[in-house]
Amino acid sequence: MAVRALVVDDSAFFRKRIIEILKSDGEIEVVGGASNGREAVELVGRLKPDVVTMDIEMPVMDGISAVREIMRTTPTPVLMFSSLTHEGARATLDALDAGAMDFLPKKFEDIAANREEAITQFRLRVRTLARRRMSPLPLARVVGGCAPVAAKVVARSHAVRLSDFHLLAIGASTGGPVALQKVLTALPARFPLPVLVIQHMPGTFTATFAERLDHICRLKVKEAQNSDEIRPGVVYIAPGGKQMLIQGSRNHSQLLVKESEASLNYKPCVDVTFASIAASYRDDVLAVVLTGMGSDGCQGVRRLKQGGATIWAQDEASCVVYGMPQAVVNAGLVDQVLPLDDIGRILAQGA
Repeated sequence: MAVRALVVDDSAFFRKRIIEILKSDGEIEVVGGASNGREAVELVGRLKPDVVTMDIEMPVMDGISAVREIMRTTPTPVLMFSSLTHEGARATLDALDAGAMDFLPKKFEDIAANREEAITQFRLRVRTLARRRMSPLPLARVVGGCAPVAAKVVARSHAVRLSDFHLLAIGASTGGPVALQKVLTALPARFPLPVLVIQHMPGTFTATFAERLDHICRLKVKEAQNSDEIRPGVVYIAPGGKQMLIQGSRNHSQLLVKESEASLNYKPCVDVTFASIAASYRDDVLAVVLTGMGSDGCQGVRRLKQGGATIWAQDEASCVVYGMPQAVVNAGLVDQVLPLDDIGRILAQGA
């Protein structure tokens, strides 16, 4: 059954371009186009698409207001198109707060260096978000050495002793900004651990994301900088476009922020950060894998698990995309599978 998509953009040229790209995918049917947010709300209610691509700046009704209205009247997965500017970052994060599931740069050359790869990624996002509504996601083929195995039933924990740990590390991708906000705002000011966050996000977005979290969280939240000393009660957001590693020992460690190797698909990459943590820490790490497409984090979690770390994964029902958590669950590396709402609550109770 084809995915039914609605394309919303005030530029007739861009709208036509997106429609042509989606129509050339045999698994996607474009059911309509809209030139403003008000028209989009009306068409979503009438056509009931499986997914909507949405611009932010439009006449009559902007994309953020349209997302908010769609979520109120006819909840539908929305993929935002964003400019890679600081203002674009703020608007995109507002759209995610309003209920949008994911975003992509409006310039395709900012998605991937190769145009065909950028188009492939765009179509994949559209199909994946649409399936979130149509039916539960099928078990995905896991790459990178984390072959699927029968997922074990993991007992839910209602308590954690944070005194057993020296570090909390969290990896996320699609759906991650909202999930991270929910987890981090639940943590008390007395939270005793440093928190490292790796969220797949462009370089122009992470400073704005950290600033926003800092305003709404009781903990200090900052974009990580090279040579930052890792301190309890501080959340360090890995800078977009770079890699964040740990150097030193668990008793005195610093962050190493460096340019990413061109061969790495994710910048920042959960696998890279988790592997560096495994080299400095052992059984005193709590790592959490949240919603996200793909399997980034699986290899890093394997390294952490070999050292005795404790691993949590977000459950399928509360994920926007059950990709990254599914990879570590299927690889048999997870100690607890938890709904998103429980993760912050349990961490807060253990503080």
